[in-house]
Amino acid sequence: MASASRLLPPAPPPTAPFQCQRARLAVPRLRCRASAAAAASPSPGAGVALLERGDAAAIAVREFVTLDELRAAVNLRIRTFYEYAIETCGAEDHRAALAEREYQALQDRISGKMINFQRVSCINGTVPLSPSLMSAGDLCSKCKFEEDGEERLVIGSLDLNQCLWLPDELTGNKPGVDEDYQTRAYLSNVCVAKELQRNGLGYALVDKSKKLA
Repeated sequence: MASASRLLPPAPPPTAPFQCQRARLAVPRLRCRASAAAAASPSPGAGVALLERGDAAAIAVREFVTLDELRAAVNLRIRTFYEYAIETCGAEDHRAALAEREYQALQDRISGKMINFQRVSCINGTVPLSPSLMSAGDLCSKCKFEEDGEERLVIGSLDLNQCLWLPDELTGNKPGVDEDYQTRAYLSNVCVAKELQRNGLGYALVDKSKKLA
């Protein structure tokens, strides 16, 4: 399994009267119901919140089902991989352009239109939209989709690629042109919503990918 690939190279941001600076955004905080012991001695690098028990039990890790879910997964990736200072000019337009490009490219990979890709599966972790998550307004607005009348959030995502090699791959041993690339699987675009990291969702996504591969 090779290292994860990047999204498509970002398009240049819209022209602005001054140069935009890139920095980290402040992460919205969720209501966290942690134990007193955990609150007293948080683990290094812990996420800003934990899923409540009911939310954690309702997480579904699976291949995407609808195009709305696929678009929500792409929005999560753009939100995770591209960050801007609050005052950055044209940031929302830039995000929207990146999301549209990746959405179309991901559909092409899944449908088999990309050269050297035998099969691509988008695997997502989704959870019902609940009151405990409503305070993360940006996550809820960008990564929400509806399925069977229920509103859900994509909170983790990755691609499982059955292919000869990944774009921009620089390391690892590539198979020869005559080798059977159907035996090779790559993970790419692995991400978990920043508010909900260190809850085991990344492990669950990788485990699901291993079983599917």
